[in-house]
Amino acid sequence: MTNLAAFLVNSAAARRDHVAVCHDDTALTYGELDDLSAGFAAVLQDRGVRPGDRIAMTMPNVPLFPVVYYGILRAGGVVVPMNPLLKAREATYVLRDSGARVAVAFPLFAEEVANAAAEVGAECLVTEPSAFHDLLKSAARLSGIVDREGGDTALILYTSGTTGTPKGAELTHGNLVSNTATTVETLLQVGPDDVLFGGLPLFHAFGQTCALNASVAAGATLTLLPRFDPQRALDIMHRDGVTVFLGVPTMYSALLHAEHPDGFDASRLRVAVSGGAAIPVEVLHGFERRFGATVLEGYGLSETSPVASFNYPDRPRKAGSIGIPIRGVEMKLVAEDGSEAGTGEVGEIAIRGENLMRGYVNRPEATAEAVRDGWFHSGDLARVDEEGFYFIVDRKKDLIIRGGYNVYPREIEEVLYEHPAVAEVAVVGVPHGAHGEEVAAVIALRGGADATADEIRDYAKERMAAYKYPRIVTFMAELPKGPTGKILKREIVVTPS
Repeated sequence: MTNLAAFLVNSAAARRDHVAVCHDDTALTYGELDDLSAGFAAVLQDRGVRPGDRIAMTMPNVPLFPVVYYGILRAGGVVVPMNPLLKAREATYVLRDSGARVAVAFPLFAEEVANAAAEVGAECLVTEPSAFHDLLKSAARLSGIVDREGGDTALILYTSGTTGTPKGAELTHGNLVSNTATTVETLLQVGPDDVLFGGLPLFHAFGQTCALNASVAAGATLTLLPRFDPQRALDIMHRDGVTVFLGVPTMYSALLHAEHPDGFDASRLRVAVSGGAAIPVEVLHGFERRFGATVLEGYGLSETSPVASFNYPDRPRKAGSIGIPIRGVEMKLVAEDGSEAGTGEVGEIAIRGENLMRGYVNRPEATAEAVRDGWFHSGDLARVDEEGFYFIVDRKKDLIIRGGYNVYPREIEEVLYEHPAVAEVAVVGVPHGAHGEEVAAVIALRGGADATADEIRDYAKERMAAYKYPRIVTFMAELPKGPTGKILKREIVVTPS
């Protein structure tokens, strides 16, 4: 049996009274997390959920997240995490595409999720504190966990690359167990005495594997922060004695420039991990000087569970490098002609190994395009040195990374094209000091039509998650195009506001 939930069951058996997860004054021991997740598994089974059924969940970083997450897995279900910021329109697509039977929603986000669930005929289960607590307490306990094989799907993560509607990457129990075990044993080298910082969104692959699952597998403690704020992060690091910090580059930049509170002590911090985007070398070194902990950079994608390469803590590190392939994973660089790029040459990163997804849900063509001869083609360009260390030189064309979140231009463009005054639109990223990049929309209006930047911005804001909508809106008489009529984004210059 290879069920990802076995990590929780094993840690609960070994250290039942040890704190598994906490958020300020709220804490769950491993025994409590084990018991509550078993109760939620029974709740799902009572609702007719069977092994392989897809269950969506919309939860922030609160202790209830692992209760629901591991409860779904224990029942043999497939977890479909959704960003809490999604609007009903966006959530509807995910629920319909994944075939989710049940959508579990935190009260703060229940309205949008309930509307989406009603649209597709799924049940919406709201985790209203008192009623949900009573439901879990009164439910029969599922004994053990449902058997799942390594090749069975455990998780569907929605990602759209750079074009089209989001695609659901199917990750198996085997994928996630392998990636989690490697993270625990060789990358973070964590154990029960460690306290991991839980400020990465747990609905993302990075937060799930490297924070939640790694912490639970190691029997460590995960201290949660629902929404990143540098001062709150510093308070948590001091108060809880954080030993492992996990974040994206914008978090490191914010912490580097934040004022330390009186008596601040981060002496227990021993390692920090950066992913999601390239961290500027000056930020990396600045953080290390200020906090006295080594920053290790890695690389991965939703389709690779996510970790593919890493700078190992017990080996020489190369600043600016994404490291070397992890255990059970191979990487190579593919040149434009399909041959393998040589040392120092630029090529597209291709990956194969234990971490590689089954494929995209309902997308055989997209799967075949991404995975060729067993190798996943990432779309990211890199070079490799003579010692096997990889260095990213460019990222997926057009992808915008705003505050650590991937923003896909075409998804925004399709929404803006629905505005009656818009004739042409191109969404691009522009440099931003706090967020890394800001989302900008460049628009050509229809003849005789009129619209203001505020109107366009508000139109988008009503229809998509807060991190996606364009803060910068500018107008052109006509967007630049190539011979075939394709809009040439490389010729569009937007000045940061």
